[in-house]
Amino acid sequence: MSTIKTVPKVAPPHPFEAYAHLLSPLSAEDGGGYLITFPDLPGCMSDGETMEEAITNGRDAFASWVSARIDAGQEVPDPSAARPVQSYSGKFIVRVPRSLHARLAQTASAEGVSLNQYVAGLLARG
Repeated sequence: MSTIKTVPKVAPPHPFEAYAHLLSPLSAEDGGGYLITFPDLPGCMSDGETMEEAITNGRDAFASWVSARIDAGQEVPDPSAARPVQSYSGKFIVRVPRSLHARLAQTASAEGVSLNQYVAGLLARG
């Protein structure tokens, strides 16, 4: 015989709106509609026929996930936005084949910009 535990609802340490959530369309094979997931809360997810319904169901999943986590004596992660931002210098080193380095340098020269400016422009354009 299985026992079902009732977990009391508790107030989350941060509101729903503080957590990033992703809405993704579900394929017809998965029933259609939308899936909502929370990158900061592993395993917390829900779905709905519309985006609005997925968000509404996501709020319920969020509250239940937080309550279950606290009831289990585990910490609820802070939202990414609340974590300290890591400082980046804007500089990194990448190794490329000599032939690619040569083509990039030649193209940068033809464009009248430095190799760094040219590569930064390429990266910015994605």
